[in-house]
Amino acid sequence: MFDLLQYSFFSNALIGVLIISVAAAFIGTYIITRRLVAISGGITHACFGGLGLGYYLGISPIVMAAVFAIAASAGVEWMSQKCRVREDSATAVVWALGMAVGVLFIFLTPGYVPELNAFLFGNVLTISSTDLWIFAGYTIILVLFFAFWGDSIISCAFDRDFARVSRLPVKVISYVMTAMIAVCIVLTIRLVGIMLLMSMLTLPQMIAEMFAPRFKTMVCLSMVISILCGVVGLFVSALINVPCSAVIVILMVVVFVVGRVVLTLCKMRMQKKS
Repeated sequence: MFDLLQYSFFSNALIGVLIISVAAAFIGTYIITRRLVAISGGITHACFGGLGLGYYLGISPIVMAAVFAIAASAGVEWMSQKCRVREDSATAVVWALGMAVGVLFIFLTPGYVPELNAFLFGNVLTISSTDLWIFAGYTIILVLFFAFWGDSIISCAFDRDFARVSRLPVKVISYVMTAMIAVCIVLTIRLVGIMLLMSMLTLPQMIAEMFAPRFKTMVCLSMVISILCGVVGLFVSALINVPCSAVIVILMVVVFVVGRVVLTLCKMRMQKKS
């Protein structure tokens, strides 16, 4: 089994899963505590507009997807704060607009777009060394941002009203974090696809939240869960020759179900003793 590490594509995939797990632990925990899962899904689908426009104009689809993602995340934040629009309603707007723009420009692009499936479904085994360096740079910036502004981010995530009373830069932190979410989505969507991306941003954090309600503990525990499921999923998928993204997601769901069952049984025992 360890002979697989001799292949560069497999070792790159393994390193990529480790780096993505670190970034997803920070971003995903913020998403769960702020209840931004729907917004993250909206940003993910809004990227489709950037991809379509990029192919049509002959510009890098990744760059255009990043522009659309950041614009969509900032738009949701602006509409919810300035226009008094509910975040889920604002998300629906950018979601629909991004998909519509993407479909329009994909249709207008002459010929067939071969890389479109890679952005929609992704493949961990196609991660290159360049991808690793880019995402590693993003992860370092993300970790440093949390290291310097961690307490303020936590305050804004759990109680924005208290953060405002404490005179914390709530707007700045909110916009920066939504931009970080957008960049994380753009960088990983081509590597792992929408399915695995949304799973890594939600499932490990949901599991960690059951046993560790504190933000910093959730980050650490969700990181460990992502790494374990990712590494095991990679080796299992290689051994049985199935898509690794599907195996990783299934493992995360199994861990979530098992964790929920264990937690329920523990609560029932405690109630009987009391």
